[in-house]
Amino acid sequence: MNKIEFISSLLDYLTIVSQVIILFLLIILSTKKFDKAVSLIKKKSFKLSLVVALVATLGSLFYSEIVNYTPCLLCWYQRIFMYPQVILFSIALFLKDKGIAIYALSLSMLGGMLALFHYYIQLSNTKLTSCSTVGYSVSCSDNFIMQFGYITIPMMALSAFILISLLMIVSLKK
Repeated sequence: MNKIEFISSLLDYLTIVSQVIILFLLIILSTKKFDKAVSLIKKKSFKLSLVVALVATLGSLFYSEIVNYTPCLLCWYQRIFMYPQVILFSIALFLKDKGIAIYALSLSMLGGMLALFHYYIQLSNTKLTSCSTVGYSVSCSDNFIMQFGYITIPMMALSAFILISLLMIVSLKK
């Protein structure tokens, strides 16, 4: 296995790990039994979100700059919602400012909706509009990867956006 295959596989497995964490967060948020766990996660929510945003950003750059997958138009829009979060969380941690949670939540929810729409287009092979008509983008329905029967690049992004959203919801809990 070469370095590119290794990193690609690592990103696939990190997507699964993030989905397990999402399930865990949904369970602990749905009941009062886990208030201690919620409190612990709340303390670490910004650091965890920074890690998620950084891995998502580096992962997308890995696929476009190293593997040479040309990002489609929807990929670019998702990047607009993910990349700034690395800077937001870094500054928030440096300044100990928890006030950005609502901004990060907004960015993640909007990015997540785009990623979900993109994932739908890929799975259904729907050609709602051809991204290639803009002259610089591959089709948004193109699948560069499909691991474990469901993990595509938009699914990776969707998982990251949902995880950050849930972490920000935890951080906003009183």
